[in-house]
Amino acid sequence: MNPQKAVLVIGAGDATGGAIARRFAREGYIACVTRRSADKLQPLVEQIRADGGQAHGFGSDARQEEAMASLVAHIERDIAPIEVAVFNIGANVRFPITETTARVYFKVWEMACFAGFLMGREAAKVMVPRGRGTILFTGATASLRGRDGFAAFAGAKHGLRALAQSMARELWPKGIHVAHPIIDGAIDTDFIQSNFPERYATKAQDGIVNPERIAELYWQIHQQPRDAWTHETELRPWMEPW
Repeated sequence: MNPQKAVLVIGAGDATGGAIARRFAREGYIACVTRRSADKLQPLVEQIRADGGQAHGFGSDARQEEAMASLVAHIERDIAPIEVAVFNIGANVRFPITETTARVYFKVWEMACFAGFLMGREAAKVMVPRGRGTILFTGATASLRGRDGFAAFAGAKHGLRALAQSMARELWPKGIHVAHPIIDGAIDTDFIQSNFPERYATKAQDGIVNPERIAELYWQIHQQPRDAWTHETELRPWMEPW
């Protein structure tokens, strides 16, 4: 354990992002977590601290270039070197193509793809001189295939996947492990419970993904030796019809 290393989680919601932050904090990493609203991060920060870890919450718009650069600089200067950076912003909306406005398409791309580029670039800037680090981009079913009604989301997630691939080829030789785990299935969240009750009902049968399992995968990827690095792996419940 080394408390002088930070994990940055962009999009630390109540499920996956929060679980990732808690998992790394248990290993001694200082969890630096972000959401659009800092107030919503308080329960997560308090939980990590109550469990004996260190955490800082930041209200930040990940789509803003200056905000992302300032956030990374602040963490590096005042908290600890960023050893791991995780991009976990979702923008899963469904619209028929004829009802998908330019504003919707662009906003989804900004949130799920462009913001990932900004985080990845700023993380690379501080990791490359050290010759080490891990950058993780959370993928989804839409990273691999489009579905009816998900043109905006699939376009953004395909773009994020391409970003991760390009960064991996450039940064792996420089000691930076870039990976793109794909979560192909419903995750145990309030959103799924409220909007897809039939799917959520399969939880008792292990039919939806436990965020803690995702967090464990991310920790394992970070721990891999560089002679056996994973770039892309898929995680799904046993009943997912892939």
